[in-house]
Parts: sequence; structure tokens; C-alpha cells
Amino acid sequence: MSTAQSRALKALLHAPVYLYRWHLGWLLRRRFLLLRHTGHRTGQKREVVLEVMEYRKQVPEAVVMSGFGRKSSWLLNLQAHPGAEVQIGSQRWVASFRFLDAEEATAVVRSYESRNWLILPVVRYVLSRLLGWRYSGSEQERRRLVSQLPLIAFRPKI
Repeated sequence: MSTAQSRALKALLHAPVYLYRWHLGWLLRRRFLLLRHTGHRTGQKREVVLEVMEYRKQVPEAVVMSGFGRKSSWLLNLQAHPGAEVQIGSQRWVASFRFLDAEEATAVVRSYESRNWLILPVVRYVLSRLLGWRYSGSEQERRRLVSQLPLIAFRPKI
């Protein structure tokens, strides 16, 4: 990939952050959230947009997956500096977070796959690349998936 292509891809992947910065986060509805956090080494403010796998309106609580496992930068930052800010659409709050246990995480993945059946081949391809093994969506593979790529739930801090 050329340098120009790399820059273009990076800009495309960063586009949802700009939507939130321009107060257009409502366009993303509850499908994506913006996480504002502090770097665990640098102390600098960081932003990342994460896909919401499940949104629980009653709580409210948003569940995301750490696609790069427990060593993902944003996850390390959260653990070092709790009190990150979450924005979903036009809602904004200081967040607490928790790791889902294997049973709950597996149920979320199952539900996500069921709701997103149209794009499931793409999702499974991407997950296979992240995991390093072919993910086809069996119940046993879902349990293996959530042991490698944890699911994290964000809710307003009390």
C-alpha cells in the first residue's frame, strides 16, 4: 500500500471521530460511540470510535469489543486512568466500565451476529484476521473468541 493510500485509509477510519467533533454524532445513532480517554504513558487526551455491539437502553449501557485484545491502547488507557468520557449520539457521560464474563459476552456476540446477518461474512472475515484463526461462528468458537477479544460495557458513572 502506498503512502497516499495509507493516509486515505487512516482518514476514512478516523472519519467518525470528526462527525462527533462537528456535533454530528447523532448521525451514527447508537451504532458507534466515541470514547475520550487519557493515554496511559503520555497523559495526552485520546479519542477512538468503537462499534456498539449491544445497547441496553434501560441502564443505559453500551457493549463494545476490544478488537486487539486486552493490550489494546484504549483499554490499557482506561485501566490506567478511569473516568473516560463516552458519547453515543448526542448523549455524553463520564463512564464506568466492566468486562463481561464469558457467558454474557458469548450471548452478546450471538445476538450481534443474528441482528447483522447481512454483513456476517465480512464480520467473520475481519474477526478471523484479528484472531489469527478462521472464525465461523459456532458456539465453541464464540467462547474462544470472547476469551481472546474481551467485551466491555460502558455505563454512566454514579
